[in-house]
Amino acid sequence: MKKGVIVIVVLVILAMAGCGGCNKYNGLVNQDENVKNKWGVVQSSYQRRADLIPNLVATVKGAANFETETLEKVIQARASATQVKVDVNDLSPEKIQQYQAAQGQLSQALGRLLAVSESYPDLKANANFQNLQVQLEGTENRINVARNDFNQAVNGYNSSVRTFPGNIIAGITGFKQKGYFEASAGSENAPQVKF
Repeated sequence: MKKGVIVIVVLVILAMAGCGGCNKYNGLVNQDENVKNKWGVVQSSYQRRADLIPNLVATVKGAANFETETLEKVIQARASATQVKVDVNDLSPEKIQQYQAAQGQLSQALGRLLAVSESYPDLKANANFQNLQVQLEGTENRINVARNDFNQAVNGYNSSVRTFPGNIIAGITGFKQKGYFEASAGSENAPQVKF
């Protein structure tokens, strides 16, 4: 019985190779590399944000007698976010969620910092602070674009890994599905603006 199963598997593999199995495998490799490339852009965008934060914190400290608790939370969130490392060869859904959670905490801390800064007219008028706000806004836009591009690459890759005959080639050669960036918990509730 075992010998018969092995023979069938070998015949299927040979048939797949004759029907473009090699092309399918090479396509999976190319899509995997594309996902890795897009992941690099995501990490680079998040790193840009992390690099801007010390300048933002220093500007806030220098321009106002700012709430130290808010600044400390930003600094701690930045440290936590930069500690989470995801191996490009293991972009599993769990790893992506872990990375996203750490980055989400930093986003929340930055949001609190910018919201609290509204109470400090001198800080809001500071040219360095305004410049950093513009840079952070641009960086957040870059992060969003990079995440969307990454998700699009993952979609193409995962589709190839899951559809026939790619699923057979992927199973034999070890290609596994990759994780997506997803909306943060609670993001479906729009913030209320009151005047």
